Amino acid sequence: MVDRITSWHAAPSKPRYTPPPGAVDAHCHVFGPMAQFPFSAKAKYLPEDAGPDKLFALRDHLGFARNVIVQASCHGTDNAATLHAIAASNGLARGVAVVDPAISEADLHALHQGGIRGIRFNFLKRLVDDAPKDKFLEVANRLPQGWHVVIYFEADILEELRPFMDAIPVPLVIDHMGRPDVRQGPEGPDMRAFRALLDAREDIWFKATCPDRLDAIKEGGAGDPWDAFAHAVAPLVADYQDRCLWGTDWPHPNMETEIPDDGHLVDMIPRIAPTEALQRKLLVDNPMRLYWAD
Repeated sequence: MVDRITSWHAAPSKPRYTPPPGAVDAHCHVFGPMAQFPFSAKAKYLPEDAGPDKLFALRDHLGFARNVIVQASCHGTDNAATLHAIAASNGLARGVAVVDPAISEADLHALHQGGIRGIRFNFLKRLVDDAPKDKFLEVANRLPQGWHVVIYFEADILEELRPFMDAIPVPLVIDHMGRPDVRQGPEGPDMRAFRALLDAREDIWFKATCPDRLDAIKEGGAGDPWDAFAHAVAPLVADYQDRCLWGTDWPHPNMETEIPDDGHLVDMIPRIAPTEALQRKLLVDNPMRLYWAD
């Protein structure tokens, strides 16, 4: 029996920062419940249950109004758990799916009716065994009106992915800024390469997320309070303020040895978006435009 892992804080602190009314946690997940929504046989990790009840309790505790639920890799291409959570939200959640590239038009339509507004392509080798770019491009050309593509990759393959991303005909959202080395600072090579990507297309968005991953002690960073992350990311948010999103990444997949306090994550927001105008764009205007336009 494989041990199931817990990767979320049991009692996150109440943030000092209060998000604006209508704020959206635009990157979070649900796990199971496994008895109702089994995990994929190809899953690289087996988490404890973290269903919509826990997610929405955290949303309220942190002072948010809405969620964008991103299909977790442990559920593979079966989006039932994500759709269940969206349905349980009373209209306060939308989602991003992971699909088999051969998915039918009818099934794409059903996902849209269920609140899905994008699909995710994962290029992290430790999480997925296969990432067929040609098949990804084919399905990207068949998406319902108003959808986008979310891409998750690490900074060392950004240039390799550029032709693939250039060919995607819908808006792009880059998870966690393509995992740059934030210790390099705002002018470091990783951030310069990422800015070049953003400058290449006006419809590329990014998630200014995961200081716990990008400034983690185990990765050579300082850890909480994640000063290197704040220093590197604040200029990016300021310069691309109409294309940035924010989220908790709860329940923090694969972070069981360095579980962040979600209250501390929320308190990072004014450090990367120091004005009320920036905070409103990051937390309300941008995610509402991308996920609730219809």
